[in-house]
Amino acid sequence: MIDLYTSGTPNGHKASVTLEELELDYEVHAINLGTGEQKTEKFLAMNPNGRIPVIKDRANDDLVIFETGAIMVYLAEKTGKLLPSSGKYRSEVMQWLMFQMGGIGPMMGQANVFFRYFPEKIQPVIDRYQHECRRLFEVLDTGLKDKEWLAGDFSIADIANWCWVRTYRWSGVSRDGLPHLDRWLGQIKERPACRAGVLVPEPPPDKILEGEAEEKFIKSAQNMLQM
Repeated sequence: MIDLYTSGTPNGHKASVTLEELELDYEVHAINLGTGEQKTEKFLAMNPNGRIPVIKDRANDDLVIFETGAIMVYLAEKTGKLLPSSGKYRSEVMQWLMFQMGGIGPMMGQANVFFRYFPEKIQPVIDRYQHECRRLFEVLDTGLKDKEWLAGDFSIADIANWCWVRTYRWSGVSRDGLPHLDRWLGQIKERPACRAGVLVPEPPPDKILEGEAEEKFIKSAQNMLQM
């Protein structure tokens, strides 16, 4: 049994979608980011960086792992699925996984901050991050031009990138004119395990937030930025 400490964010979904795809038994522990639960002494004992997600593998001497890339690689290697054990395709999976961790995630995260959360709208900064996100989307589109998945078969690389790219509207980034990316997004959305994973720990809004709901969410996010 895996204990999953998480919240409904793209990084949190990277872990839950992976667990669903691997058909592993897991127990969800929802972490309230708005109240700073991720900064409590109990949570920091598991992840000194104070970020979700974290897993604990009860079957492996209660091994605790933080950082989503490390979690995904561990779970894939534990089951022998979604990550080749050696060779060219393993290298390709790791490259696209690092692409998400070093590019897609941080750039979309900063786009979210300045486009949605930062109290002052600094347009050159917003433009910088949105344009970089769009450039990275174009890299993905090119990478998917002649293949179904990013690295041979469906893998943790696809999961990691999808969990972020699917939220493009919240970052204010266009995906127009990217047919290979669109096809890939649609294929992954049809996978039952992926659909289940993004409902953890709670179903997301059925449409982009507006009005009072958006203001409440943004206020909570602004509080988190100070933690």
